[in-house]
Amino acid sequence: MRISVFGLGYVGCVSAACLAGNGHEVVGVDVNPVKVDLVTRGNAPVVEERIGELTAEVVASGALRATTDVAEAVAATDVSLVCVGTPSAPNGSLSTEYLERVADEIGEALAHKAVTSKERRHTVVFRSTMLPGTCLDLLVPILEKSSGRTAGVDFGVAVNPEFLREGTSVRDFFDPPKTVIGELDTASGDIVAELYTGLPGDVFRVPIPVAEMTKYADNAFHGLKIGFANELGAVCRALGLDSHKVMDVFLADRKLNVSPAYLRPGFAFGGSCLPKDLRGLVYAARRADVSVPILEHVLPSNEDHLQRAFDLVARTGKRKVGLFGLSFKPGTDDLRESPLVELAERLLGKGFDLKIYDANVSLSRLMGANREYIDARLPHLGQLLAGSVEEVLEHAEVCLVGTSDPAVLAALPHGGEQTLVDLVRIPDAEVRRAEEGYVGLAW
Repeated sequence: MRISVFGLGYVGCVSAACLAGNGHEVVGVDVNPVKVDLVTRGNAPVVEERIGELTAEVVASGALRATTDVAEAVAATDVSLVCVGTPSAPNGSLSTEYLERVADEIGEALAHKAVTSKERRHTVVFRSTMLPGTCLDLLVPILEKSSGRTAGVDFGVAVNPEFLREGTSVRDFFDPPKTVIGELDTASGDIVAELYTGLPGDVFRVPIPVAEMTKYADNAFHGLKIGFANELGAVCRALGLDSHKVMDVFLADRKLNVSPAYLRPGFAFGGSCLPKDLRGLVYAARRADVSVPILEHVLPSNEDHLQRAFDLVARTGKRKVGLFGLSFKPGTDDLRESPLVELAERLLGKGFDLKIYDANVSLSRLMGANREYIDARLPHLGQLLAGSVEEVLEHAEVCLVGTSDPAVLAALPHGGEQTLVDLVRIPDAEVRRAEEGYVGLAW
């Protein structure tokens, strides 16, 4: 395939050389003539493992060349891969200046008849990191205005975030953790998929905003992991422990720790272990005079998420609420520090008329610490508990779903006047999102 790569920094330089190494015909484009001259002479503009040798090889073979001429590069290629920088301001806001400029230049080039006479329509692929909405709300309109043509009809558009680490980016290109293609239409996605034919890893073809968000999800989690490990290490050192021995044990758990476990958005956590142990760890850090801002803010973050659920109910303006689920974990009657108990307590405190159904919770069977906890938090639970799903549905103007009990899911109404607030992402959430009255907590 014939590809023009805009921006010859780390991402652009590596992408151009690697694509050329995979047999594509590549034109690198940059406003900086120094970078263009370096590539033309077979030298990489960046210092990176393997990139120097690969650049020299593909330039010598004629698979890669460079230019400052946007119109010529677009006219000579079928795909434009945009890899320009998106620096952020001190407040975190994203600068789209370079993206806008390149989109405008590519659009003007697409307006030329020589470009539109080619056999396959041109596809513009944004590889730069950008916030969701940037492509569809900002860049596509610029492309359409500058070209006088329609995206998805006269030219293709896609977002293809990169997952390259500086220092190992060539290796990461040829052995990616995944390939993400945000496609405006199927034809655009097909073109991008063709670029990476033969490379390992799962391929995800998703809506454009989802593709834009994936890079932020990855980097936020990477930063969180590093911060978590460092804070835990600082606490271990203060307590006289070898943090690496602790983490060896932690990392050996591939079922709960290094796994997909707990990484699906849902309701707040609770129970007799997580809140207590987090408080205990933060207390130990404070006693040792160790600052642990990430660990200190886990419980406040959980509290904010619980408040989101309350706010969703309050914004409906309705007063009769049915809560499905009460225990902190499905299939048990353990109510200790259950976020659903906390939510029920807040609703009652604000005067909501509440009915609760949980097939596993019976007041007569609660005992010990479990009974003491609920007596302190919801002393009138017996008056709130309903004997059936139907009893709650008949009462409720707002249904709060905090359980995946099949009996509850089967009885939930579709549409109608009742508002359905989903705290667990019920199995048919995708369908219900289009229905009036359905509200997902975090989806």
